[in-house]
Amino acid sequence: QVQLVESGGGLVQAGGSLRLSCVSSGRAFSSYTMGWFRQAPGKEREFVARISQRGIITTYADSVKGRFTISRDNAKNTVHLQMNSLKPEDTAVYYCAQDPRMNSAGLYESAYWGQGTQVTVSS
Repeated sequence: QVQLVESGGGLVQAGGSLRLSCVSSGRAFSSYTMGWFRQAPGKEREFVARISQRGIITTYADSVKGRFTISRDNAKNTVHLQMNSLKPEDTAVYYCAQDPRMNSAGLYESAYWGQGTQVTVSS
């Protein structure tokens, strides 16, 4: 059974930085793409970033391009999200997901999600 555990969230002022981590157990980590998603209060969960199995291909939502960086360490079964120049609109619960796939509606789905970590950016 897959377990994903996020950490690194917290309260930060606008313009600050945070680094989120997600540790995976239960499946061959290096065999799967990994993704970060977020959900703000009253809003749908949205895609943030995705990284290929060996970390060669990364994809970002337009809203975070140039500010966030996704990376992975396959030796440690860990995926990171470095978040710089944070804005109040980045406030959300951030989730990591294993093997996220886009469905016919253009939305990402995954069978494996972490419990989430709260990120709050104050203005």
